[in-house]
Amino acid sequence: MYGKGILKGLGVSAWHFIETYLEDIRWLGRKRYGSPEGIAHRAGKKQRGIFTVQYPEEKIPVPEEFRFIPFLVYETDRDGNKTYRCTSCGICTKVCPPQCIWIVRSSDPATNRPIPDPAEYYIDPDLCMNCGLCAEYCPFDAIKMDHNYELAAYKRTILDKALLGRPLAYYEEIRPFNAGREHAARAAKEAHRAAQKLE
Repeated sequence: MYGKGILKGLGVSAWHFIETYLEDIRWLGRKRYGSPEGIAHRAGKKQRGIFTVQYPEEKIPVPEEFRFIPFLVYETDRDGNKTYRCTSCGICTKVCPPQCIWIVRSSDPATNRPIPDPAEYYIDPDLCMNCGLCAEYCPFDAIKMDHNYELAAYKRTILDKALLGRPLAYYEEIRPFNAGREHAARAAKEAHRAAQKLE
């Protein structure tokens, strides 16, 4: 009452303002802004003063399980040819809650039989809710969730196969733990198959 709460709140803000400069003096000679160490310190419980991350100059590191727009994984051979893991089975389009994925299947012109490689693959990022169901249900590990969240644009864009494609090395870089588990599971399966052939 009588404005005491307002003055108390302003006092807290003023104290944080002063502590920011005191903390800058304590960090003299070390980089408090723009370094991973500085961001980690300001995110910790011992921080005094300003807590704000100066985006876009500073970015909070995202955890490995962070997910945003899906991308398509492709593998490259020695000649540099891309081989997408996607077989255009259509499971991702069926499990997608907002129905933002479209696949155009390709077929062999000679036999008119389907080829396990999509001719076109589209995702509408304005509809995507980043749930990750497409990546979870994909039986070929062809879809993974990206860490890139800076996709703002001045016009509506629909991502096609060329924009969605990422090499396997990119996935291993952003999700090393998950990629290691997948490699170990594949190696165990191949060893099991090899052992069955020898029997």
